[in-house]
Amino acid sequence: MSVGNTSFVKDFVIVGFPGLQPHYYGLVSAFLFFVYVFTLIGNAVFFTLFVITKSLHKPVYYFIINLVVSDVLFSTTTLTKIISRYWFQDGTISFLGCFVQMFSVHLFGSACSVVLAVMAIDRYTAICYPLQYHSIMTNRNVLILILSPWILSFWGPLALVIRAYPLPYCADNSIIHCYCDHVSITTLACTDRSLYSIPALIYAFLILLVPFAVIIFSYCSIFIAVMRISGNQGRMKAFSTCSPQLIIIALYFIPRIFNFLSGNIGLKFSTDLRLIMIMMYSVLPPLINPLIYCLRTEEVKKVLRQQFQKKLIGNTLQLL
Repeated sequence: MSVGNTSFVKDFVIVGFPGLQPHYYGLVSAFLFFVYVFTLIGNAVFFTLFVITKSLHKPVYYFIINLVVSDVLFSTTTLTKIISRYWFQDGTISFLGCFVQMFSVHLFGSACSVVLAVMAIDRYTAICYPLQYHSIMTNRNVLILILSPWILSFWGPLALVIRAYPLPYCADNSIIHCYCDHVSITTLACTDRSLYSIPALIYAFLILLVPFAVIIFSYCSIFIAVMRISGNQGRMKAFSTCSPQLIIIALYFIPRIFNFLSGNIGLKFSTDLRLIMIMMYSVLPPLINPLIYCLRTEEVKKVLRQQFQKKLIGNTLQLL
């Protein structure tokens, strides 16, 4: 398709890491493939435990399941194409497909941010208002808190896509990234992108820092409430219920805030290093989160031990 002497792109090419030598493609694709597989397995294990164990049917675990869903969908959206790019040397993605991926990346990433804020609110309610917790976390309110991250996260990415899709894209169609996102796509537009980058920057600021502010407020309030508890045992128990979520929150927010701030204060990194940082905070939390749920949460560890003992006894009886 052309107008005058200007050719418009019909598809994009995911470049990935521009400095990566071809003889490392197999190694990188294998590593990303195993990260993806173990992410699916880990989250599937937790999801299965939740489904088969009635004692886990509590608000906090419903919120964790919400995080599991957003993690799996985010990993599927970001990893499958870059694995294909290095494994099969197939980095081409259709024009429409790139915008679908862009919408999905921002939707699932935003949902994860809001889910973490919801989880912090749940812990705040449980520790600061323990007697009113069950009257506050009714089935209706839990359902609202489960759906809210998806409803709140839907409109921003949709607006970004609606504004970016009609732009004229000409000349270079190479996306210097591991997946399509708003910045990598609109950089290729043959127009002044400031009108589009500023609203996107405001959205990124809101979807990252507003949930983070809610989390900071919640855990500061929790800390104050816990310090009022008489006895070290009670304090340790309260802190232990929060520690898994604090680790997950740190894995998600700290690298993203560092990347966000560094880009706005003029701190420069090489393209490959920047992409490594982005991929690290994109793919590692969904991989590590199930381990944190299972190894840092006493109730889940107890369920795992019970399931393992049942399996062990069952195998022993079969042998007899």
